[in-house]
Amino acid sequence: MKSNTVVILLVALLQIAYASAVFAQQGMTWHGSGGWGHHSAYGMMYDTKTMTEITGEVVSVDRITMMHQMNEGVVLTVKTSEGNISVHLGPVWHLEKQDMKIMPGDKVVIKGSRIIFYDEPALIASEVHKGNDVLVLRDSEGYPVWSGWRRQ
Repeated sequence: MKSNTVVILLVALLQIAYASAVFAQQGMTWHGSGGWGHHSAYGMMYDTKTMTEITGEVVSVDRITMMHQMNEGVVLTVKTSEGNISVHLGPVWHLEKQDMKIMPGDKVVIKGSRIIFYDEPALIASEVHKGNDVLVLRDSEGYPVWSGWRRQ
């Protein structure tokens, strides 16, 4: 019995060594922000000098790819007194983890940076207020909350 235990331990150790070698060759894969980082081409469109606030009703909630090679994002169409405007919230993978859900028909107040996106006015949201709930998406300097860290 003792020799069987030694053989089992030896096999287990060899499997661990093999798995470690395979992992070391493959390396760690970092997925990053999927193009949603502050210093990405899209992120640099956010400008604290163009901050504004809109009030309206959500007409639609859509998942789209903003730019080539970006992860999918969530975009609202919001009906305001001035007409409909596209409001960019952030990456789907971040918004799916939030407690606040936004649906068509919701009354919202949104703070964000006005931009021109594909020749149309749009807003990159920093905060969405729905009733007493607040969804914070960017800090006062425009850094996305999903970044996890930023330049100090």
